[in-house]
Amino acid sequence: MAASMLSAPWSALRLGGTGLCRPRPPRGPWVHARLLPRPVENGRSVAAASGAGGPGTAEYCLELLRKRDYESYLCSLLLPAESRSSAFALRAFNVELAQVKDLVSEKTIGLMRMQFWRKTVEDIYCDNPPHQPVAIELWKAVRRHNLTKRWLMKIIDERENNLDDKAYHNIQELENYAENTQSSLLYLTLEILGIKDLHADHAASHIGKAQGIVTCLRATPYHGGRRKVFLPMDICMLHGVSQEDFLRRNQNKNVRDVIYDIASQAHLHLKHARSFHKSVPVKAFPAFLQTVSTFAEKAKITSEVSLEDYLKKIQRVDFDIFHPSLQEKNTLLPLSLYIQSWRKRY
Repeated sequence: MAASMLSAPWSALRLGGTGLCRPRPPRGPWVHARLLPRPVENGRSVAAASGAGGPGTAEYCLELLRKRDYESYLCSLLLPAESRSSAFALRAFNVELAQVKDLVSEKTIGLMRMQFWRKTVEDIYCDNPPHQPVAIELWKAVRRHNLTKRWLMKIIDERENNLDDKAYHNIQELENYAENTQSSLLYLTLEILGIKDLHADHAASHIGKAQGIVTCLRATPYHGGRRKVFLPMDICMLHGVSQEDFLRRNQNKNVRDVIYDIASQAHLHLKHARSFHKSVPVKAFPAFLQTVSTFAEKAKITSEVSLEDYLKKIQRVDFDIFHPSLQEKNTLLPLSLYIQSWRKRY
């Protein structure tokens, strides 16, 4: 089976001897979610928070994340207090874009929504955001942290290109998608934390790519139920596997070899990211809790899953992408995230 092909890098996936056997940390910050600090306004624009609909904009972003991207909700709560509201705004922006593909019945409507967000970002940098909760909170984050416009636009452009519902031609195409979406979010999170460091940027690039690849793998059973397959075609062709094999949920060796190759690439990116561990500023570590948490972006896939844990699990089931254990919810995720942040590592 494919598991017999495991090479040295996968040895790093073995569970370590240490676990949760350490002094109990203080209560996690998510119990105070409603007490997040409000942004301080330095002036007034047409969409200032004191205007119509302003008082509830931060709560809107928080609730949107809690319901649609629970992992990012938890990760954002573990950021320093002065960065949380901006992180909520950034992740809420990502949710708004990610759900477009599932909420529209026609590509034209999706393109219109993407154009709205593209114009919204332009207006934000002209200090004139529309009266939309996420837009107002994102405007506050941009003003407070001087966020780079290019990263926001990259996310929109890549989400728009992804509306076509086409399989990735090769693994590089999937990595490019992950770089322009997940990695861009991490670059912006580093800016929110006030981090400008080349090593942190390199780690963010690799973690984002690993997260994008794992998200694609995890969503495969869901996509298959909708008669769609997005796994890289070059790897499928290399092993003589067709899209129909995934639609029929075949579990033969060739199908598992495809999953092994793709998962190995995610593991390689995670390993590269951790190779910068000693050079990355400790203040940047909270941005990289994605090594513990990743969000499957489809509307009906909202269970918590650990990026590293998923790679361990898929190895244990011999790269059977359809194994039920891979879709199980991690009920200990909040505790795992908090302990990870407390240990100052990623």
